[in-house]
Amino acid sequence: MLSRRSVRVKVMQLLYMLNRDESLELTELQKAYQGGIWRAFELYIYHLYVTLRVAQYAEKDAANRAAKLVPSEEDKLFQPRLSTNSGTLSLANHVDFINMVKKYGFIDLVDEDHIRSLYHGFLETDEYQTYMALEAPTDADHAKILLELYRYLSTNDLFLDMTEDQFNNWSDDESLVMGAMKKTLKAVPVTGPFYQEHEPSDETVREFGAELLTRTAREDAALLSEIQPMLKNWDAERVAILDMIMLKMALCELLHFPTIPTKVTLNEFVEISKIYSTDKSKEFINGILDRLMKKLLEEGRIVKEGRGLIDQ
Repeated sequence: MLSRRSVRVKVMQLLYMLNRDESLELTELQKAYQGGIWRAFELYIYHLYVTLRVAQYAEKDAANRAAKLVPSEEDKLFQPRLSTNSGTLSLANHVDFINMVKKYGFIDLVDEDHIRSLYHGFLETDEYQTYMALEAPTDADHAKILLELYRYLSTNDLFLDMTEDQFNNWSDDESLVMGAMKKTLKAVPVTGPFYQEHEPSDETVREFGAELLTRTAREDAALLSEIQPMLKNWDAERVAILDMIMLKMALCELLHFPTIPTKVTLNEFVEISKIYSTDKSKEFINGILDRLMKKLLEEGRIVKEGRGLIDQ
């Protein structure tokens, strides 16, 4: 689930913490990195569970309607299709998924009143009304309504508050989690270890992210000495902290990650700067990295594996 860009962002944030608190040890950062990477996956499981709980509330709604002393015609005709469809049941009966939910303690985190409120809000949508009007919905129809349910939730203030109360990484991992959720819900009914493809991979997490964090932190002074001559009229101490961190990370990639194309490194950090730094950071970082790369290429210090990995 985690892209290399999201890993770069997490590494950047940890290096910023180190810059602000020099008492931090590298081992603490490495531990925080591992925990942060898995929080994105936990958030995905949490969203999937809340979506399931909202869909399952249809059963309770049906029971409440049936228990009325004077049920309306609508109450009499109500079907808890949102809960009993093949997609919802595949999640509810997936032992490994439910065990994971229990392991993370999500069952106790979800307030029943919140679930009820989210459920009744979704019942007012056109998408739900259209789904309930289908005479013989297919698995594809069930998958579509669960996806529509998640889309509704992801724009609901209550759902977002629930998420932010439990996960401070939501803003950073939003696109990742939403992408994983959409892929999962489009594929219901789920079978087997469907969630495994969204777990952090060893290659991305350990071989790339952890190595980038460790090398950049350990070689901080050496990386700075390479960057300073490229600053021209800029004093290194006047460079925005995040800009300097991104320059060091990018330089580290150029020098020590032979399978990552130089163009990818430059483009990635320019894009990250647009989101996390100042308005002028894009041009500044692009210019410094361009000069750095040309110098390192002339010195023969950039070694990449395979054709097309060096963009001159």
